Amino acid sequence: MHVDNKPKKLELGRNLIRLPISFACLSILFTASAACALSSDTESRQARVKDIASIEGIRDNQLVGYGIVVGLQGTGDSQQTTFPAQTLASTLLRMGVSVPASAIRVQNLAAVFVSATLPPFARPGTKLDITVSSAGDARSLEGGLLLMTPLYGSDGKIYAQAQGPLVVGGYSINVNGNVKQYNHPNTARVPFGAMVERGVPLDLEGKKQFSILLNDADFRSAEGVALAINHTLGRPAAHVLDSRRIDLFVAVGEEVPALLAQVESIEVPVFPRAKVVVNERTGTVVIGGTVVLQPVSILHGGLAVNVVSEFQVSQPGAFSSGGTTQVVQQTRVDAQDKPVNRIELKQGATVDDLVRSLQTIGASARDVISILQAMKSAGALEAEIEVL
Repeated sequence: MHVDNKPKKLELGRNLIRLPISFACLSILFTASAACALSSDTESRQARVKDIASIEGIRDNQLVGYGIVVGLQGTGDSQQTTFPAQTLASTLLRMGVSVPASAIRVQNLAAVFVSATLPPFARPGTKLDITVSSAGDARSLEGGLLLMTPLYGSDGKIYAQAQGPLVVGGYSINVNGNVKQYNHPNTARVPFGAMVERGVPLDLEGKKQFSILLNDADFRSAEGVALAINHTLGRPAAHVLDSRRIDLFVAVGEEVPALLAQVESIEVPVFPRAKVVVNERTGTVVIGGTVVLQPVSILHGGLAVNVVSEFQVSQPGAFSSGGTTQVVQQTRVDAQDKPVNRIELKQGATVDDLVRSLQTIGASARDVISILQAMKSAGALEAEIEVL
C-alpha cells in the first residue's frame, strides 16, 4: 500500500480587503502548518534599570509662561492681533510709561508662549533651556529678544524667570508677494534662557522605601527586575506589587543616593512586547524584531480608476439664428486592473523576509499598512498593532 507523506496545503479562508488609496485587493490564504518554534515571550534582552524604569517621585515638572518678543524686523504680529499691544501697554505701565493700547502701532513685537522642563532636585539659580512659540500671526521670530517672563507650574506658582535672545532654526523671506521659508521660523529656543527661582522640594534623607515604575507594564519584566536587584544587593530588598510597580526597601544605615545609583546600574532581562507601529498620516511602518509570523500566502493586486473631465465650448454655426454658445462637459473613465502578485511566507519566516517580499512586488507604504492589518485579523501576525 502506498502512503503519501508529503505535506498538504489546506485553504482555510479567503478575505478580501479594499485598500483606501490604491483600491488594491488583498487575500490571505492560511496553510495548515505549525507555528513558529519560539514565541516572543521567550526572547529577552539586557537593559539597565535606569533605561526601562523610573523612581516614583523623582520626576520632571512642566513650566509654561506668556510673554512678548521685541526687536523683530517688521515680522511681528499684525494689528488684527490685539493682545500683543495690550501686553506691551501693561509692561510699559509697570515701568512708569502710560500708553493706551489702541495707540500702539508697531510690528516688531510678538506675543509668545514659553515652555520649559524643571528637572528634579533643581535649586534656585539653576539654568534651564526654554522653547518660545508664537501665539499670534507673526511671520518670524528671527532676531527677537524675549523680555522677562515668569514661568508657572501646575499649581499656579512661579518657579522660574525666562529672558534672552532667541535662536531660530529657520527663516521666512517675503518680497513682493514671493515667500521663501525654511523650517519653522515661528518657534525658537533660548539655551539656558531661564533661571530657577523656586525648586520642588524632595528630601531623600530618612526615606525607607521607594517605588520603581517600569516604563512598559509587564509582569515577567517586573519579576526579573526584582530578582536581579535582590541578587545584586544580597538581600530581599525588592518586592513586586504589580506589572509596573516594584517596591525597594532601604536597609538600616544605608545611604539612599548610593543605593539608588547601584540599583539603576543593574542590568536586568527585559521581555518587550511584539509590536508593529503604524503612522497612517505619513505612511510609516516600524516592525519590532520580536514579531512572529505564521506561514501565510498573500495575494496582492491593484485596481486604478481615473475619471477625467474636460470642458469644451460649443458655438453655433456662422449666420445661424437662435443658437447660443454653450460649455459642454466631456467625462472619460479609465480603469486599469493590475495583475495579482503572490507572496508566500513559509514556517520560520522573519520580518526581514516579509519586508523584502513586499518590496519585491512594489507595494507602497499604505499597501503595507493594509496588508499588516489584514495579517493581524487573519492571525498570521503575532504582534500588537499600534496606530499613531
